[in-house]
Amino acid sequence: MTAHAALSPRPQDPELNGIIKLAVLAVGGQGGGVLTGWIEEVARSQGYAAQATSVAGVSQRTGATVYYVEMAPAKGGIPVFSLMPAAGDVDIMITAEMMEAGRAIIRGFVTPDRTTLITSTHRALAVSEKMVPGDGIADAAEVMAAAEVAARRVIAADFDALAIAQGSVISASLFGALAAAEVLPFPREAFEAAIRKGGKGTEASLRAFDAGFRAATGGTPVATFSAPAKAKGPKGSARLLAEWGELIARADRLPEGASALARAGLQKVVDFQTLAYGRAYLDRVEAIHAKDRAPFDLTREAAKYIANAMAYDDIIRVADQKTRAARAARIKGEMGATGNKGLQVTEFLHPRAEELVSLLSAKMGARWAANPRRMALVDRLFNKGRRLRSDSLRGFLMLHILGGLKGWRLKTLRHAQEVAHLDAWLTTALGYLPQNYDLAVEVIRCRRLVKGYSDTHARGLSKFDRVLEAIALVKDRDDAASWAKRLREAALQDEAGKALDGAIATIRSFL
Repeated sequence: MTAHAALSPRPQDPELNGIIKLAVLAVGGQGGGVLTGWIEEVARSQGYAAQATSVAGVSQRTGATVYYVEMAPAKGGIPVFSLMPAAGDVDIMITAEMMEAGRAIIRGFVTPDRTTLITSTHRALAVSEKMVPGDGIADAAEVMAAAEVAARRVIAADFDALAIAQGSVISASLFGALAAAEVLPFPREAFEAAIRKGGKGTEASLRAFDAGFRAATGGTPVATFSAPAKAKGPKGSARLLAEWGELIARADRLPEGASALARAGLQKVVDFQTLAYGRAYLDRVEAIHAKDRAPFDLTREAAKYIANAMAYDDIIRVADQKTRAARAARIKGEMGATGNKGLQVTEFLHPRAEELVSLLSAKMGARWAANPRRMALVDRLFNKGRRLRSDSLRGFLMLHILGGLKGWRLKTLRHAQEVAHLDAWLTTALGYLPQNYDLAVEVIRCRRLVKGYSDTHARGLSKFDRVLEAIALVKDRDDAASWAKRLREAALQDEAGKALDGAIATIRSFL
């Protein structure tokens, strides 16, 4: 044998021509295992030998699992199947989320000569996307463009929404799309029979199957979304409703654009505290408006970000949110806990010494916060992870009582700190107003950096302070507003603040 012949590719075994190779990429909770089981069942019911394997990954949430199925006509013995998909050797790729389609393309599982790609266009955000302080969501349009080039054929729709509309999960609608693609030599009835054989949630799964089938063939899926309920108006005594109406009227007197945001901000701060707190909110916004001028960008941004600053996340608010009926209903809906199905909800709590001391009165809390020994004691006693069953009477009552401390909130150290920071921020912004209107607006927008609770809030506050310090270095430049925006966007790029460090270093280089 010559060296040249040894390196030449061997002819493909003709026995492999009849093997259909299908891969499914899905994350936890999307029913990838159920979908794979249905595919196996329909293949075997039609006289095919089939084998399925799965390998868990760690790309998202609990990890994206690669399910792999090979099937071939069962004639002349059982064929030997592969255990994992190989790059360039997949006939059908099903991905239960848009970025999983991108990963399949990167790994070489999708090729233009043979692969039919069936993917849902919805997003289940990856941890890396959620970690970015700003908008870290990857561009799904780029993935779709790559899919059109990489795949022989693409079938894409929001199969998750279609399934939810039918009271089912995405595995059923993807199964319908697979049937509609006609890449497997089996009739639709065989696919539906596989679902019926499962015996659980059959009717909902069949409805989702039909919705996916229609979407894949260009038809209109039958939606069962109920009409959205009309928003409920405020409730209370005639006196309270009259006071609320007066506040709404004040918000409506603000310039167009700012008034809509002021209405939303008013609702947020009143829900956070009281009607009196809402009046204080409007007092601040109106004070900004009195110094503003057309096109009133400053008032509009202030209406938004002052509300966010006044409705800060503290222990009281977190406890209140965890015990609201709307949250319980949302969790039940996401988990599919209908009827008398039991549902256990475990909260993970990890309070820091700073959060606990912030609940003390302003004067006492300040003394404790300034005493390292006392803070170390509080940290040693309480800074440990705790799990609390909020579905139990004891756990719910603990959170409910804590969430009901709104009357105490305005006396706490945390509130005093938030008010001081709010006033300093507005004073800084208005200080730039006479010389640079656009810079004042950008400083108002910098409040976006302060968000969240506990460590997240501390990191955001640190970045906010650093951005305002850097803005002070360029305040006399003609492009100061542009630099303020660059600094803010840099601070939102990564949690560690490396992009912000670079932006500040750039500023210092030309001073």
